[in-house]
Amino acid sequence: MAAGVAGARGAGRPLMRLVTMSGVPILRQLHLEERLLRRTGDNWCIINDGTAPATIVMGVSGRVSELVEIEPVLRDKVPVIRRFSGGGTVIVDQGTVFATFICSKTAIPGLQPFPRDIMSWTGQLYDKVFDSFGEFHLRENDYAFSQRKFGGNAQSITRDRWVHHTSFLWDYDMKNMDYLKIPKRAPDYRLARNHTDFLCRMKEYMPSRSVFTEGIISALGDHFTVEPTEPEAVLSDDTGFKPSTKLLSPQDLEDVIASKESLKVQEVEA
Repeated sequence: MAAGVAGARGAGRPLMRLVTMSGVPILRQLHLEERLLRRTGDNWCIINDGTAPATIVMGVSGRVSELVEIEPVLRDKVPVIRRFSGGGTVIVDQGTVFATFICSKTAIPGLQPFPRDIMSWTGQLYDKVFDSFGEFHLRENDYAFSQRKFGGNAQSITRDRWVHHTSFLWDYDMKNMDYLKIPKRAPDYRLARNHTDFLCRMKEYMPSRSVFTEGIISALGDHFTVEPTEPEAVLSDDTGFKPSTKLLSPQDLEDVIASKESLKVQEVEA
């Protein structure tokens, strides 16, 4: 219903193809997004409600040793992915709702294709989504209710296109946060708070996941003609495309531990 309303309201506006999915593994989703960014010229919104198993996702330049508790991750066999975009490190699971915008640089009149400008535009869009549900703020590069984060963002910008994707914490398992280190470079508004004090759950503010996703679709209708697209139509394998997003192997993680231990030995010997 929301997509139809958005489509009618967006008559004459750029087309945005909407793909709604549930439970698609995050590695497959990221491969899809990278392919749509690099191999198509269309505008896309990808919404994926939950993923399994619990998975750590790092930005393209993140350092595993500074962001991940490697030994517990290896012990519990938690997958670790290095995605194609920038941004921080998150752990995602069935309580995470993912929303991604992939756009041509000319899709939104007046929008400059720079990280801060794109972040500002998405902040204004989500302000409409959350208007009735809490004290929403774009805080630095995060979405927050008051001073507590519930949405983490990452971007990738190419010559002609950009992607902005968000992992929203509808709910989360506190013990999963123990797999992540508190990053050395944290936003100022975090104020050195631990994960429990810094994060909040969207389910404490909104009545249902469907209300959230319908809100996204409705807000997009102010800028685009929204056209639903079947997931099967875009999830088919593209054997000619090699994504840069990859799953780190246990050996990759063990090598990080070994390199740290080697460095400690060198320091002692010096």
